Amino acid sequence: MAENLTKAELVEAVAKAADITKSAAAAAIGCFLGTISGHVGKGGKVTLVGFGTFSQKVRKARTGRNPQTGAAIKIGASKSMGFKASKAGAAKKAAPKKAAKKK
Repeated sequence: MAENLTKAELVEAVAKAADITKSAAAAAIGCFLGTISGHVGKGGKVTLVGFGTFSQKVRKARTGRNPQTGAAIKIGASKSMGFKASKAGAAKKAAPKKAAKKK
């Protein structure tokens, strides 16, 4: 399994691949992520064909329990960003198929 990629490592990789400065790559990545966050935060979807879709996930309000006292508590509704990989993107990360056995 591949290691996690930090934002700094992503900036460095983009700068090298695009032959631009790290500051330009950082600005581009910042604008890209900010645009996606802003659009999804307003309830929209961002679809990148061949990669996946970013969308807003809404959780309803619910009743939970305080683990120390066992008392019921109300947990408010919340929103978060979700991501669903496209079929093409999911196929790239799927494990390779094993070779068929010969008879």
